[in-house]
Amino acid sequence: MSDKAILDENTISELTEKIVEALKTVYDPEIPVDIYELGLIYKVDIDENYHVEVEMTLTAPGCPVAGEMPKWVEDAVLSVGGIATAKVNLTFDPPWDISMMSEEAQVALNML
Repeated sequence: MSDKAILDENTISELTEKIVEALKTVYDPEIPVDIYELGLIYKVDIDENYHVEVEMTLTAPGCPVAGEMPKWVEDAVLSVGGIATAKVNLTFDPPWDISMMSEEAQVALNML
């Protein structure tokens, strides 16, 4: 049997909730809505060693903060207690569009 602690569903659920809250502190500087509600976060994976991998996109490939935003996201994830490492992978597949925004984001931007 492995010495590694297996993450149970409660722990994964609690960590995921805390990570989502941390991600909601990161904003696209051009849009007054956080990146989670904008739909820029595609996937968050947590392994048994508390390493977190985030797959995300940007509103546009030429986004002025493309070089900085992954670091902001890593820092936000690492602010959650117990996380060992954070890695952010940028993807543009599928490309982001406004349909990926939450209803909350659409309300905030007067789109509903």
